[in-house]
Amino acid sequence: MEPLNALVVLANFVLIPATAYGAQLALGALGVTLIYGILRFSNFAHGDTMAFGTMAVILATWGLQSLGVGFGVLPTALLALPVGIAVAAALTLGTDRLVYRFYRGRRAAPVIFVIASLGVMFVYNGLTRFVIGTDDQRFEDGERFIITAREFREMTGLAEGLALRTTQVITIVVAVIVVTALFWFLNRTRTGKSMRAYSDNEDLALLSGIDPERVVVITWLIVAALATVAGTLYGLDKSFKPFTYFQLLLPIFAAAIVGGLGSPLGAIAGGFVIAFAEVTITYPLKRVLGYLMPESLEPDGLVQLLSTDYKFAVSFAILLIVLLFRPTGLFAGKAV
Repeated sequence: MEPLNALVVLANFVLIPATAYGAQLALGALGVTLIYGILRFSNFAHGDTMAFGTMAVILATWGLQSLGVGFGVLPTALLALPVGIAVAAALTLGTDRLVYRFYRGRRAAPVIFVIASLGVMFVYNGLTRFVIGTDDQRFEDGERFIITAREFREMTGLAEGLALRTTQVITIVVAVIVVTALFWFLNRTRTGKSMRAYSDNEDLALLSGIDPERVVVITWLIVAALATVAGTLYGLDKSFKPFTYFQLLLPIFAAAIVGGLGSPLGAIAGGFVIAFAEVTITYPLKRVLGYLMPESLEPDGLVQLLSTDYKFAVSFAILLIVLLFRPTGLFAGKAV
């Protein structure tokens, strides 16, 4: 029974949270890697695009709730997602027309786009804080748990209980649906193949009759959708605070680079690598080891490699290692 209790503790505090967090990072990294692969610059405004889209979802959720509209046991935010995606799409397309299109027309160097995206990031961040404020916003409703720790203990007779939150399951299910739809679009549709051709060789794609402006528009629409879905899932699973999404930019970029910038499959793999590394390294293993080791050898301390305050340092360390030893990432994307 002791190994089973250790496994339950590990699943409760490491495996399940890291899987949900990894799905959120993967969706965020997909947006970053699409911009890098197709539009050829690192979009530092992506975290605040997530925040802005999520803010629109929250406001739409509050509006639906005020009208008495709900989604049963599921969060009302899922009904509000299309509104958030539409708002984020309008924001990104408007930004492209006002900012990025100007530099694209002059074939500016990628570093110019990066600097422009930093300015856009601060504007997005200010807008989000101005509209919804700086405080934490919790917008989860519906059923909180699929199974509680008490129910699990009663069912199994184990000392430890497994709690499975509804938002964790929703995150994984929605992420699978979104990723499947994206890969089908990129590999099976004419537009998706045009985007891949434009990414592989811009000049050859133009000679083939591919409209670059259409590719740009479709890319921003997909990125807006991915950012809003990723941000909403993160907000439902934890909470919404604008500055948190600015901080998320580091693990999202780390995930994209670890997997291989420009590789959608790499972005997904990188998201889970970063998530499991962050959660595992910052989790205190005392309870797990207490079940697995003899009583005389049980550790007195927390057996925690790093405090949770330093979880983003894990992303930074992994990012540095990858840039030093394998800059193309796990799936041989474009070198940074």
